[in-house]
Amino acid sequence: MGHDMIAVLTHSPLFGNIEAESLASVLGCLQPKISAYPKNNYIALAGDEFAGLGIVLAGKATVIKENAAGSRIVMTSLEAGDIFGEMIAFSTLSAWPVSVIAQAESTVMFLPAVKIMGTCPNVCSSHKQLITNMLRILSEKAILLNRKVEYLSIRGMREKISSYLLDQHRQTARKTFTLTLNRNDLADFLNVSRTALSREMGRMRDEGLIDFYRSSVKITDLDTLKKVIE
Repeated sequence: MGHDMIAVLTHSPLFGNIEAESLASVLGCLQPKISAYPKNNYIALAGDEFAGLGIVLAGKATVIKENAAGSRIVMTSLEAGDIFGEMIAFSTLSAWPVSVIAQAESTVMFLPAVKIMGTCPNVCSSHKQLITNMLRILSEKAILLNRKVEYLSIRGMREKISSYLLDQHRQTARKTFTLTLNRNDLADFLNVSRTALSREMGRMRDEGLIDFYRSSVKITDLDTLKKVIE
Protein backbone atom coordinates (compact mmCIF):
# COMPACT_ATOMS: atom_id res chain seq x y z
CA MET A 1 0.00 0.00 0.00
CA GLY A 2 1.41 3.41 -0.98
CA HIS A 3 2.47 6.14 1.43
CA ASP A 4 -0.40 8.38 0.24
CA MET A 5 -3.00 5.80 1.25
CA ILE A 6 -1.30 5.24 4.60
CA ALA A 7 -1.38 9.00 5.19
CA VAL A 8 -5.13 9.08 4.43
CA LEU A 9 -5.86 6.18 6.76
CA THR A 10 -3.91 7.67 9.66
CA HIS A 11 -6.19 10.73 9.43
CA SER A 12 -9.38 8.66 9.13
CA PRO A 13 -11.48 8.56 12.33
CA LEU A 14 -11.59 4.77 12.09
CA PHE A 15 -7.84 4.55 12.57
CA GLY A 16 -7.47 7.37 15.09
CA ASN A 17 -4.71 6.89 17.70
CA ILE A 18 -3.20 4.04 15.68
CA GLU A 19 0.39 4.66 14.65
CA ALA A 20 1.26 4.44 10.96
CA GLU A 21 3.74 1.67 11.78
CA SER A 22 0.89 -0.46 13.21
CA LEU A 23 -1.46 0.03 10.26
CA ALA A 24 0.10 -2.71 8.15
CA SER A 25 -0.54 -5.26 10.89
CA VAL A 26 -4.13 -4.06 11.42
CA LEU A 27 -4.89 -4.09 7.70
CA GLY A 28 -3.46 -7.59 7.48
CA CYS A 29 -6.13 -8.68 9.97
CA LEU A 30 -8.90 -6.78 8.19
CA GLN A 31 -8.13 -8.08 4.67
CA PRO A 32 -9.53 -5.03 2.82
CA LYS A 33 -10.61 -4.84 -0.81
CA ILE A 34 -9.63 -1.73 -2.80
CA SER A 35 -11.53 -0.61 -5.91
CA ALA A 36 -11.41 2.41 -8.25
CA TYR A 37 -14.47 4.22 -9.63
CA PRO A 38 -14.79 6.78 -12.47
CA LYS A 39 -16.62 10.06 -11.89
CA ASN A 40 -20.45 9.76 -11.70
CA ASN A 41 -20.32 5.97 -11.28
CA TYR A 42 -22.03 4.16 -8.43
CA ILE A 43 -19.69 3.00 -5.69
CA ALA A 44 -22.66 1.32 -4.02
CA LEU A 45 -26.21 0.98 -5.32
CA ALA A 46 -29.23 0.68 -3.05
CA GLY A 47 -30.48 -2.91 -3.12
CA ASP A 48 -27.13 -4.43 -4.06
CA GLU A 49 -25.36 -6.80 -1.69
CA PHE A 50 -23.60 -4.99 1.13
CA ALA A 51 -19.86 -4.99 0.45
CA GLY A 52 -18.60 -3.88 3.87
CA LEU A 53 -17.60 -0.67 5.58
CA GLY A 54 -16.22 1.78 2.99
CA ILE A 55 -13.37 4.27 3.34
CA VAL A 56 -12.68 6.85 0.64
CA LEU A 57 -8.94 6.76 -0.07
CA ALA A 58 -9.01 9.33 -2.86
CA GLY A 59 -11.64 11.45 -4.64
CA LYS A 60 -15.09 12.59 -3.53
CA ALA A 61 -18.46 10.87 -3.22
CA THR A 62 -22.03 11.55 -2.12
CA VAL A 63 -24.37 9.29 -0.15
CA ILE A 64 -27.94 9.62 -1.40
CA LYS A 65 -31.35 8.12 -0.69
CA GLU A 66 -33.68 7.67 -3.66
CA ASN A 67 -37.43 7.02 -3.56
CA ALA A 68 -39.58 5.11 -6.03
CA ALA A 69 -40.34 8.30 -7.97
CA GLY A 70 -36.65 8.99 -8.55
CA SER A 71 -36.36 11.91 -6.15
CA ARG A 72 -33.20 11.93 -4.06
CA ILE A 73 -32.11 13.23 -0.68
CA VAL A 74 -28.42 13.82 -0.04
CA MET A 75 -27.43 12.18 3.22
CA THR A 76 -23.82 13.35 3.32
CA SER A 77 -20.75 14.11 1.20
CA LEU A 78 -17.50 12.15 1.47
CA GLU A 79 -13.84 13.02 0.93
CA ALA A 80 -10.57 11.17 1.43
CA GLY A 81 -10.53 9.55 4.87
CA ASP A 82 -14.33 9.57 5.32
CA ILE A 83 -16.22 6.34 5.91
CA PHE A 84 -19.67 5.11 4.86
CA GLY A 85 -21.84 2.08 5.56
CA GLU A 86 -21.06 2.16 9.27
CA MET A 87 -24.72 2.36 10.29
CA ILE A 88 -25.60 -0.91 8.57
CA ALA A 89 -22.29 -2.77 8.89
CA PHE A 90 -23.36 -4.45 12.12
CA SER A 91 -27.08 -4.72 11.44
CA THR A 92 -29.08 -7.62 10.01
CA LEU A 93 -29.33 -5.88 6.62
CA SER A 94 -27.63 -7.69 3.75
CA ALA A 95 -28.18 -4.99 1.09
CA TRP A 96 -27.24 -1.32 0.75
CA PRO A 97 -30.21 0.88 1.84
CA VAL A 98 -28.59 3.93 0.20
CA SER A 99 -26.51 4.66 -2.88
CA VAL A 100 -23.01 6.12 -2.99
CA ILE A 101 -21.95 8.00 -6.15
CA ALA A 102 -18.43 9.10 -7.08
CA GLN A 103 -18.38 12.87 -7.59
CA ALA A 104 -14.82 12.60 -8.91
CA GLU A 105 -12.54 9.72 -9.86
CA SER A 106 -12.33 7.83 -6.57
CA THR A 107 -10.57 4.97 -4.84
CA VAL A 108 -12.39 3.14 -2.05
CA MET A 109 -11.37 0.53 0.50
CA PHE A 110 -13.99 -1.93 1.78
CA LEU A 111 -13.57 -3.64 5.15
CA PRO A 112 -15.63 -6.70 6.17
CA ALA A 113 -17.56 -5.84 9.33
CA VAL A 114 -16.84 -9.24 10.86
CA LYS A 115 -13.13 -8.52 10.62
CA ILE A 116 -13.48 -5.19 12.43
CA MET A 117 -15.32 -6.53 15.48
CA GLY A 118 -13.80 -10.01 15.36
CA THR A 119 -10.97 -11.25 17.53
CA CYS A 120 -7.56 -10.23 16.25
CA PRO A 121 -5.31 -13.33 15.93
CA ASN A 122 -2.41 -11.21 17.19
CA VAL A 123 -4.47 -9.78 20.10
CA CYS A 124 -2.92 -6.40 19.29
CA SER A 125 -3.76 -3.18 21.12
CA SER A 126 -4.25 -1.42 17.78
CA HIS A 127 -7.21 -3.65 16.93
CA LYS A 128 -8.76 -2.84 20.32
CA GLN A 129 -8.34 0.85 19.48
CA LEU A 130 -10.05 0.21 16.13
CA ILE A 131 -13.11 -1.18 17.91
CA THR A 132 -13.19 1.82 20.26
CA ASN A 133 -13.01 4.16 17.27
CA MET A 134 -15.85 2.28 15.56
CA LEU A 135 -18.13 2.65 18.58
CA ARG A 136 -17.35 6.38 18.80
CA ILE A 137 -18.12 6.84 15.10
CA LEU A 138 -21.49 5.10 15.46
CA SER A 139 -22.41 7.30 18.43
CA GLU A 140 -21.48 10.48 16.58
CA LYS A 141 -23.40 9.38 13.48
CA ALA A 142 -26.52 8.79 15.57
CA ILE A 143 -26.22 12.36 16.86
CA LEU A 144 -25.81 13.66 13.30
CA LEU A 145 -28.89 11.80 12.10
CA ASN A 146 -30.90 13.30 14.93
CA ARG A 147 -29.76 16.73 13.76
CA LYS A 148 -30.80 15.85 10.20
CA VAL A 149 -34.30 15.06 11.46
CA GLU A 150 -34.35 18.47 13.14
CA TYR A 151 -33.50 20.19 9.83
CA LEU A 152 -36.30 18.33 8.08
CA SER A 153 -38.78 19.27 10.81
CA ILE A 154 -38.12 23.01 10.35
CA ARG A 155 -40.76 24.45 8.02
CA GLY A 156 -39.45 27.85 6.99
CA MET A 157 -36.76 28.14 4.30
CA ARG A 158 -34.84 30.88 6.13
CA GLU A 159 -35.04 28.95 9.39
CA LYS A 160 -33.58 25.83 7.73
CA ILE A 161 -30.70 27.78 6.18
CA SER A 162 -29.99 29.70 9.38
CA SER A 163 -29.94 26.54 11.49
CA TYR A 164 -27.55 24.85 9.10
CA LEU A 165 -25.19 27.83 8.88
CA LEU A 166 -25.18 28.30 12.65
CA ASP A 167 -24.26 24.65 13.06
CA GLN A 168 -21.36 25.12 10.66
CA HIS A 169 -20.31 28.20 12.64
CA ARG A 170 -20.34 26.21 15.90
CA GLN A 171 -18.38 23.32 14.38
CA THR A 172 -15.67 25.51 12.86
CA ALA A 173 -15.70 28.23 15.55
CA ARG A 174 -15.45 30.73 12.68
CA LYS A 175 -17.82 33.16 11.00
CA THR A 176 -16.28 32.36 7.60
CA PHE A 177 -16.20 28.73 6.50
CA THR A 178 -16.39 26.51 3.45
CA LEU A 179 -19.48 24.38 2.92
CA THR A 180 -18.78 20.70 2.26
CA LEU A 181 -21.96 20.45 0.18
CA ASN A 182 -22.45 22.20 -3.15
CA ARG A 183 -25.67 24.14 -3.73
CA ASN A 184 -27.53 21.20 -5.29
CA ASP A 185 -26.52 18.79 -2.53
CA LEU A 186 -27.31 21.32 0.20
CA ALA A 187 -30.79 21.78 -1.24
CA ASP A 188 -31.29 18.01 -1.22
CA PHE A 189 -29.89 17.78 2.32
CA LEU A 190 -32.37 20.38 3.58
CA ASN A 191 -35.15 18.90 1.43
CA VAL A 192 -35.82 22.13 -0.48
CA SER A 193 -35.57 23.17 -4.13
CA ARG A 194 -32.25 24.54 -5.33
CA THR A 195 -33.96 27.60 -6.85
CA ALA A 196 -35.72 28.46 -3.60
CA LEU A 197 -32.51 27.91 -1.63
CA SER A 198 -30.48 30.22 -3.87
CA ARG A 199 -33.21 32.85 -3.84
CA GLU A 200 -33.46 32.89 -0.06
CA MET A 201 -29.69 32.95 0.43
CA GLY A 202 -29.61 35.92 -1.97
CA ARG A 203 -32.20 37.73 0.14
CA MET A 204 -30.23 37.01 3.30
CA ARG A 205 -27.13 38.46 1.64
CA ASP A 206 -29.04 41.57 0.53
CA GLU A 207 -30.28 42.06 4.10
CA GLY A 208 -26.74 41.81 5.47
CA LEU A 209 -27.12 38.54 7.37
CA ILE A 210 -24.59 36.57 5.31
CA ASP A 211 -22.22 36.87 2.39
CA PHE A 212 -21.03 34.09 0.12
CA TYR A 213 -18.93 33.28 -2.89
CA ARG A 214 -19.22 29.80 -4.37
CA SER A 215 -18.82 27.38 -1.44
CA SER A 216 -17.45 29.98 0.98
CA VAL A 217 -19.94 31.56 3.40
CA LYS A 218 -19.45 34.44 5.85
CA ILE A 219 -21.91 35.20 8.64
CA THR A 220 -22.03 39.01 8.77
CA ASP A 221 -24.80 39.43 11.36
CA LEU A 222 -24.59 36.56 13.85
CA ASP A 223 -27.08 37.99 16.34
CA THR A 224 -29.83 38.46 13.76
CA LEU A 225 -29.17 35.01 12.31
CA LYS A 226 -29.66 33.50 15.77
CA LYS A 227 -32.95 35.39 16.16
CA VAL A 228 -34.25 33.77 12.97
CA ILE A 229 -34.39 30.35 14.67
CA GLU A 230 -35.65 31.53 18.06
